[in-house]
Amino acid sequence: MNEIATINPTGVEIQAADTMPNSIEAEQQLLGAILVENDTYDRIAAIIGAHHFYDPVHARIFEIAAARIAKNNLASPVTLKAFMEDDEGLKELGGPAYLARLAASAISTFAVRDYAQMIYDLAVRRDLIRLGKSISDKAAKVDVASEPREQIVEAEQALYKLAEQGQTESGFQSFLKAVTEAVNVANAAYQREGGLAGISTGLDDMDKKLGGLHPSDLLILAGRPSMGKTSLATNIAFNIAKAYKKGQKPDGSIGATDGGVVGFFSLEMSAEQLAGRILAEASEISSHKIRQGDMDETEFRRFVQAAKDLEACPLYIDDTPALPISQVAARARRLKRTHGLDLVIVDYLQLLRGTAENRVQEIGEISMGLKAIAKELNIPVVALSQLSRQVENREDKRPQLSDLRESGSIEQDADVVMFVFREEYYAEREKPSDDRLDEMAAWQDRMSRLHAKAEVIIGKQRHGPIGTVELSFEAQFTRFGNLVKPWQQDGQRDM
Repeated sequence: MNEIATINPTGVEIQAADTMPNSIEAEQQLLGAILVENDTYDRIAAIIGAHHFYDPVHARIFEIAAARIAKNNLASPVTLKAFMEDDEGLKELGGPAYLARLAASAISTFAVRDYAQMIYDLAVRRDLIRLGKSISDKAAKVDVASEPREQIVEAEQALYKLAEQGQTESGFQSFLKAVTEAVNVANAAYQREGGLAGISTGLDDMDKKLGGLHPSDLLILAGRPSMGKTSLATNIAFNIAKAYKKGQKPDGSIGATDGGVVGFFSLEMSAEQLAGRILAEASEISSHKIRQGDMDETEFRRFVQAAKDLEACPLYIDDTPALPISQVAARARRLKRTHGLDLVIVDYLQLLRGTAENRVQEIGEISMGLKAIAKELNIPVVALSQLSRQVENREDKRPQLSDLRESGSIEQDADVVMFVFREEYYAEREKPSDDRLDEMAAWQDRMSRLHAKAEVIIGKQRHGPIGTVELSFEAQFTRFGNLVKPWQQDGQRDM
């Protein structure tokens, strides 16, 4: 045992090999446990791989043993001997007799996960040391082709890649655990006013239909240009950020008890333009007036007051154009670590970039990536999407699932698909000439019915009903709101 513990693959005493974090003893005893009891491998396969071993000989032993076990073949000192008789590193450690000594020093199988986790943690520490040295070396080398800003981005990406590894709790879970989590979600919805299982959008009728925005869901909000996709998305973002309250959740963790922290990826509009829209809604001043500076003193004071009220709103905007989907994931993770994150909005999906050369495959990669972000961070992701022009060729301009542009994978990956539709927009363009009195009267009657109204058509919902939600729309403030029904004219909403 002592002889084994004091030799590394180079034949040098282990005490001298302390420049990088490692535990040769832990590696030896874990390998011994696998060689004695092959079923042990299944308990640690999700935690470590061959590349996590410090000793290269140990990495090769693990790799060969894993390959044999995967084929339902025996991995023992005797069977591995045939594969490693010519291994120079093994010869330095004593040849095939070393395999027998490993088996003889095996730990009890109940401790294998602890040893595997220890080996993994030490491997991560070594990676961090190498990464730090790489960053230091690059920074020290003054090269015109390597700007400091680019080096920072590369370092961030490398750190995020390292942080993504080692999520060992994935895989199968018992039905009891899944049922318990489902009951906890239902209990939280039952105890919360309004009965919502997810985050409230601030739009009552939409909340009733969706049950709020649910964690790990990908929601697609689609529409033709000028329908108000971005307006609705900013309204929802503002409502959720404005309602944010931090406290202790039912599970004991600290987080959002109402509303939430919102990350908004605006690939089409600048952060300033987006903030202008939100301020127009909050101050009830036309966005056109704000842009032109055409405000009287009262309106300007109201505008400034609205800006002050929104200073503490946890709404974070990233307006970097043409972002790769991998960067969206990395930036969302960073925001969650630094400020918390309860909702991500992407405006809009087709402006993201993937790695595939084929456009349909690229859109598929992006929609899968957005769904992966929702599941990994356990938050709802709302992605806006364009619709194809075939909508314009139909008499009934209401969108359908088949109108989703460029890829059927958007429909497949989404948990909810919603369409924004304003019939008033199309009716305005059908105005008859003034001399056609009957047609003009009918058009005016139609316009009065459609004025300031919008529809959100839920074309797909994995966990609930489909249908249409009617909303009010105030174009001058780019604001969607709850539509008061005729039977609610007394001011009492039907909750």
